[in-house]
Amino acid sequence: MVRTVFLLIVSLALLGTPLLQGCAVNPVTGQRQFVLFTEGQEIQMGREADRDITASLGEYDDPELQAWLDDMGQRMAAISERPDLPWTFRILDDPTINAFALPGGYIYITRGILAHMNSDAELAGVVGHEIGHVTARHGVTRVSRAQLAQVGLGLGMVLAPELRPFGEAAGAGLQLLFLRNSREAEREADDLGLGYMSAGDYDPRAVARVFEMLGRASGAEDGDRIPGFLSTHPDPLERRDRILEQTTGDDPIYRGSRDDRAGFLQRLDGMVFGTNPREGYFRDGAFFHPEMAFRMDFPQEWRTANARTEVQGVSPQQDAVVLIGLVDEASPSAARQAFLAGQGITTVSRSDERLNDLPAASADFRVEGDGSSFRGRVVFVRHGDLTFRLLGYATQASWSAREASVGRSLASFRAVTDPAVLNVQPRRIEIVRTEGEMTLEGFLQRHPSTVDAQTVGVMNGFRSGDVIPAGTPMKRIVGEGPPRD
Repeated sequence: MVRTVFLLIVSLALLGTPLLQGCAVNPVTGQRQFVLFTEGQEIQMGREADRDITASLGEYDDPELQAWLDDMGQRMAAISERPDLPWTFRILDDPTINAFALPGGYIYITRGILAHMNSDAELAGVVGHEIGHVTARHGVTRVSRAQLAQVGLGLGMVLAPELRPFGEAAGAGLQLLFLRNSREAEREADDLGLGYMSAGDYDPRAVARVFEMLGRASGAEDGDRIPGFLSTHPDPLERRDRILEQTTGDDPIYRGSRDDRAGFLQRLDGMVFGTNPREGYFRDGAFFHPEMAFRMDFPQEWRTANARTEVQGVSPQQDAVVLIGLVDEASPSAARQAFLAGQGITTVSRSDERLNDLPAASADFRVEGDGSSFRGRVVFVRHGDLTFRLLGYATQASWSAREASVGRSLASFRAVTDPAVLNVQPRRIEIVRTEGEMTLEGFLQRHPSTVDAQTVGVMNGFRSGDVIPAGTPMKRIVGEGPPRD
């Protein structure tokens, strides 16, 4: 139960502080800028969001790589217009190709985008771009404008479209809102990032390769989910061409020399690639978790997501949801009692029957309040040293149509003993050097990967027919990863 689908920007409504309506001076341009928050409020906004983002996505478990990113980021931030912010740089344990910034100096790079980079200069370009968003206060400006437009910041979590009707079930705490940067803001962040990396002697031409990769990645395996970094930005190939104009020629605007492919790739050797099945995976509508040794079936045609704290399924009509989560209570009956004591919950029936030979306590319930009503079923199961909460509910009007499928799903929870499930391992990056000059096809034949050829080409920065020089460090993918549907 590990990867969430929600990002990007937090509402200050969490903070409970008064808004300061007016203008401030943009630290980058020196011009007046409409913002509703002081710098202190901006930092608090980022701190609150950082706590929940790291809880929902998790940091990648490689302290050495994390420290290396932080060192790079801190050096670049120190030469920015806002060196005194509490800058924080994190690698998130997420397979999507993404990078984003939160107000107050919080910068996030996913392992998914790291896996598709090929030098420290490419990473410096992305980090510099995100620093630029913070120094120019783009995130604060977006939230300020949304607040002024009364779009409902502070009214609850805004989720991926398929989960919006059930925001509370997906987890309370951080309120996240998808807000796009303007094209002008993206160009400004591009230029700022080029300046920061050039001041650190990183070759700014490497950024053009990043946008080339982003333009290709949407058609590659494990690259078809590119949230903020690509979908909310202007066309990556257009930006590539603009960057090349600024970084090449007889008198480029930005210049630098550092562009280390070999050293950077060595840091990626052994990194998990794609979905990590140890943290749970779906196959043929069933969810398997090797570490916790269980499986549960979800209704056919339902949309599912493996979040860090819950596994989620939503009906096609978005009128019913099924969730798997963990609770603190040691016994199913104690967990049920605590659940039914919740505000607005009315018990319809109870049962203490075991579930597939596991200790269990269940109840049917009704919830009414705020003009809405729901019917549902909850089952608490003790498996190993953990107590699981299996929750399914629907709107009152839909319960009669959804009750049978929800009930079958909850009743399918069972222990798993199949070694093929328990012993599944993730795919990983392996770094090899070409023994001689060869094409990409020759490399794939000599060093096969367990992902398709297009993915290998995109993540190495080569195309079909390209000649790869002898001794070039290259990424291949080894291991089978999660079973395919």
